[in-house]
Amino acid sequence: MTNEIGSVMKDRQAPWNPKLYDEKHSFVWQYGADLVALLAPKSGERILDLGCGTGHLTSKIAAGGAHVVGVDQSGEMVKAAREAYPDLEFDVRDARDLRFPGEFDAAFSNAVLHWIPEPEKVIASVWNILKPGGRFVGEFGGHGNVGKMLEAFQRAAREINPNEHGFRNPWFFPKVSEYAALLEKQGFEVRYMTLVDRPTLLDDGESGLRNWMAMFVPDLCSHLPVEKKDLLLRRAEELLRPALFREGNWFADCRRLRFAAHK
Repeated sequence: MTNEIGSVMKDRQAPWNPKLYDEKHSFVWQYGADLVALLAPKSGERILDLGCGTGHLTSKIAAGGAHVVGVDQSGEMVKAAREAYPDLEFDVRDARDLRFPGEFDAAFSNAVLHWIPEPEKVIASVWNILKPGGRFVGEFGGHGNVGKMLEAFQRAAREINPNEHGFRNPWFFPKVSEYAALLEKQGFEVRYMTLVDRPTLLDDGESGLRNWMAMFVPDLCSHLPVEKKDLLLRRAEELLRPALFREGNWFADCRRLRFAAHK
């Protein structure tokens, strides 16, 4: 989370692992680095990094002279961010209830908003913390994101536990029209929005898919005994290998929705 996959999530039960996130999933914040250019932070601006994770993009935004506050619902992530960047401000906050009325020139969010199944509350919360004319710039999983992976997880889960309904998708992956309408309903003027395919290399070769699942969908296997957990993981790998494994590496079938909207 954070700043695949952000760390502000309502229904996830497992705690976030900052070490695993930084060591095996650095692509999350690295892909978000050029999103900072769309934000175009200015010296002296007050900017909120919503779902800051371990703070790497918060630091990048602050490097230009902006005063940045990083917030995340994960106490583990905020602790890691404070340790990595002790000169910056980080706090544990819920994206649906930010409580900084009219304090910010901009709100920034990378790879977080798909974790929150109540987008209207998040959008209203961001609206309330922005000054008039403030901007909301973000990127998250869009319609069809990790579609092949979700299908394989669901099929593997049903095969392993036929009496269950399979893997429950915990994410919000909207279409462009859907998310633009939500922003406009709140009063935002949408000035930029796009949905792009982004096949994403997963670190650690053969172990890449398992690492991704351990980081982002730990609840999928948490209730299973060890032998069934391993069986589910192996079955998911078997189903996905023809489409997503090449030259010794796994690639997530990511699709990203990127936007800029003004109050």
